[in-house]
Amino acid sequence: MQPRNMSMSGVVDLAAVKQAQEAKAKAEQARADAARNGGTGAVSPADLVIDVDEAGFESEVLQRSTEVPVVIDFWAEWCEPCKQLSPVLERLAVEYNGRFLLAKIDVDANQMLMQQFGVQGIPAVFAVVAGQALPLFQGAAGEAQIRQTLDQLVQVGEERFGLTGLVVDPEAEPGAERPAAPERPAGPHDAALDAAVQAMDAGDLGGAVQAYKNVLAEEPGNTEAKLGLAQAELLQRVQDADPQKVRQEAADKPGDARAQIAAADLDLVGGHVEDAFGRLIDTVRVTAGDDRDAVRLRLLELFEVVGAEDPRVAAARRALARALF
Repeated sequence: MQPRNMSMSGVVDLAAVKQAQEAKAKAEQARADAARNGGTGAVSPADLVIDVDEAGFESEVLQRSTEVPVVIDFWAEWCEPCKQLSPVLERLAVEYNGRFLLAKIDVDANQMLMQQFGVQGIPAVFAVVAGQALPLFQGAAGEAQIRQTLDQLVQVGEERFGLTGLVVDPEAEPGAERPAAPERPAGPHDAALDAAVQAMDAGDLGGAVQAYKNVLAEEPGNTEAKLGLAQAELLQRVQDADPQKVRQEAADKPGDARAQIAAADLDLVGGHVEDAFGRLIDTVRVTAGDDRDAVRLRLLELFEVVGAEDPRVAAARRALARALF
């Protein structure tokens, strides 16, 4: 299965959010059921590092990524840097004790997966979180850098997608079958949310916006609908924009609120989260009155798109406070 398009790496994949929420509920229920039956539902430390091929990618990576971040190590037997990096990743997988799962993919035997992820050279390390593919790093990396990247990945998985990770038991039998989770009952707005996601996928942004608004009219606190509406409205704003013209105008008018807001939208859609935030914070510093309020409000909207738990949002909120006061 082809990994998801990551052209909007700063924006939430709503289908993945919903899938992760359901997986979390299933995992918690499965653990409770296993405990009642005298088991733990735990995995062995040996199960934290797995070899994956094309046939098992969907079940062993995509499905597992709805309960734990899956780090993918693309390697080959002839690759000397791989022989240095892979043991470090394997050791850290055990040390992190179920907070991520390491999947090793031999590129010589799995050319299709290598092409689908766009791997240009090895070693290359990616992650899949709630079904969403993320590039981590390529080539040699020091252990300190690897740890920092893994810490950020785990934090996003936990805070953004509710991924609780795997329960690890040193006494568990390696390769033991894990307990099946019961089906989650459908929620009152699942059909409407599914329709909204399908409209987004089909490019019907107006339909998606209306569908999310319909859900929020009945359930104002629905997290998935709030995220979906923010994302759909962002895409709607940039749909007919001329990127070259927008960026040229922003460069020519550094203090113009409208020009900087339009450029920030493009920044975020392109996955340049820090650039979008920094652009608007800088504009807050040099504007006043209604223009300043417009910039501040758009920045808060973009915070909604990325998510309050994202560390980049927390840092930008602090910077915004300094710019305002």
